[in-house]
Amino acid sequence: MVKQIDRETRNRAILSATINRYIEKGNPVSSEEIAKAFSLSSATVRNVFAELEKAGYLTHPYTSGGRIPTNKGYRYYVDFLVAQMELFQEEKERITNEYNREVSRLEDVLERTSEVISGITHYAGIASFSGWEGKLFYKGLSLVLNQPEFNDLQRIRLFVNLLEEKQQLLGVINRNFSDKVKVYIGDELDCPGINDCSLIVSTYHQKRKPVGKVAVLGPMRMEYKHTISALEYISDILTEILDSA
Repeated sequence: MVKQIDRETRNRAILSATINRYIEKGNPVSSEEIAKAFSLSSATVRNVFAELEKAGYLTHPYTSGGRIPTNKGYRYYVDFLVAQMELFQEEKERITNEYNREVSRLEDVLERTSEVISGITHYAGIASFSGWEGKLFYKGLSLVLNQPEFNDLQRIRLFVNLLEEKQQLLGVINRNFSDKVKVYIGDELDCPGINDCSLIVSTYHQKRKPVGKVAVLGPMRMEYKHTISALEYISDILTEILDSA
């Protein structure tokens, strides 16, 4: 039993390291890279890769290449392998300072929020208010389209149309959820145009009532640890601003 637990722990660690490396570099991860990090033989890591691929967590884009995460791999990573990350104090101060400028209208607050989200995460930042049907504020579209995942015209066209038409995306953002932050990965979005993206959503409140959503849209190869923490913090700051208004 102990050997089985040790093996499972090792496999989880290798999966986590592989996904972290892929998020950072954007290239398929080789067994040699992971072997060096864990002081294991490449053959041992290849065997683990084969197990993880059989379980549906990894895949390989071509026969001789390294591994990349699947939707299932990212989901396991987000649910079980990503530790809560505390934002640096300078990032918190940067976010707070963005709101210290005089803003009188809710529209301006939400537009600035989309800018702050995009600036701190380097993906597309989105803000919506429940009382404004069909209205969406977003910034950072180019930051997403510059990612290597968006290298064909058809994918770019679908992505841009989705943001411009807004209703489909609002339908996903406005889904009910009970957690502080909800992460939708790939096919979980069930939304043509972004089914190979990830969307992280948080609800902000006014007088303890949910009044809108803030979100981050980017590739599945997203820096989840930092992005989830940043969106939580921005959502809390926006709630404080609305409560004090």
